[in-house]
Amino acid sequence: MQNKTLRSVLIVFVAIVLVVCVFGGGFAAGHFLPFGSTNTQILTTSPTTTGNQGGTPADLQSEFAPFWQAWNLVHQNYVDQPVNDTAMIQGALKGMMSSLPTGLNYYETPEEYQTTQAQLNGTDYTGIGAWVDTSKAYLTVVSPMSGSPAEKAGLLPGDQITAIDGKDMTGITPEVVRTEVLGPEGTSITLTILRQGVDKPFDVTITRAKITQPLVESRMLDNNIAYIHLFTFGDSAAQDVHNALQELLAQNPKGLILDLRYNTGGYVDQAISIASEFLPADKIVFYEKASDGTLTPHASLGNGIASSIPTVVLVNEWSASASEIVSGALQDYGRAKLVGVTTYGKGSEQIPVPLDNNQGLVGITIATWLTPNQRFIQGTGLTPDVVVEMTQADATAGKDQQLDAAVQLILNPQP
Repeated sequence: MQNKTLRSVLIVFVAIVLVVCVFGGGFAAGHFLPFGSTNTQILTTSPTTTGNQGGTPADLQSEFAPFWQAWNLVHQNYVDQPVNDTAMIQGALKGMMSSLPTGLNYYETPEEYQTTQAQLNGTDYTGIGAWVDTSKAYLTVVSPMSGSPAEKAGLLPGDQITAIDGKDMTGITPEVVRTEVLGPEGTSITLTILRQGVDKPFDVTITRAKITQPLVESRMLDNNIAYIHLFTFGDSAAQDVHNALQELLAQNPKGLILDLRYNTGGYVDQAISIASEFLPADKIVFYEKASDGTLTPHASLGNGIASSIPTVVLVNEWSASASEIVSGALQDYGRAKLVGVTTYGKGSEQIPVPLDNNQGLVGITIATWLTPNQRFIQGTGLTPDVVVEMTQADATAGKDQQLDAAVQLILNPQP
């Protein structure tokens, strides 16, 4: 991640501080994370419990005094000893990053960092295969991955996990709940689900499996309409979209639907490249606003192959960050209509900095974004040209009213 020439913009969601503290931004902390597991080792080096502040700079001794006092009080009085020093340090880091008021700032543990890389790079991992939101009272499903155990078990967007294997998760930090779901391939877990429109919680048993999540899926729909679903703006997203466009455009479609629903972000260079597929050279894709107010334009690369095909972009409340960069640019230029509901509103940029000794990563907000027409994204989101709600009943019945509306917009274009 640190090797990217342009800084990454992965959305992050949090409740307490978490991290993969989104997204995808705009949340307090905590990424839209896939359920997965890694074998990352966590180093356990930590300060001693004697109150020695030798590592604290002299000019910060008084500021750090309450930290060390609390540290010692926990070690002396906490009911369950010995205390997990690594967990305490990680909790402190998460709290520190979440205290920053502007944009999305987060800390990722070594495991969370590995999971995020798997998410962005499309690599394999084991789990149930669902994107989740850790910013609510209960761990909430954002979207099951296509073909995953979660999808096969019938999990739906908005499902809340209230218990695991009969253990009540009420009051448990959603990030802790997420880690409870992790486990080896082939093992089973029973989730108690609270679903809107269903009177009582119900149990779903899922067998964990190896998850291979592609960044892009594409196909031809009825009526000769091309369809590309981009799941995340990972390392190869631009190339994968380009390849899909080449294959689909060779079939002379009437139009194209780019589906960015549930896409919480990724790398900003991938967003620029993908927007460039639809825009002429030198068109501004977005502006970056620095802390001093300076606006830096980022222009289209001008090497796209889909600059004239009628296009509709599908968005929803989980479309964030890099998804909003692309959607905002195409909407501002009238290059595409947006269909769905207002996007998340994550319009800030984070620079990810891995910590020394494999201790995880911090993401620090360094700028905010504006669309080509200088509309702010942060906290506002993008309003679709055609608003189409998706109800829980539609999801349960397998109906996709938003996709249907996008198809009709291509078949019957509006001025």
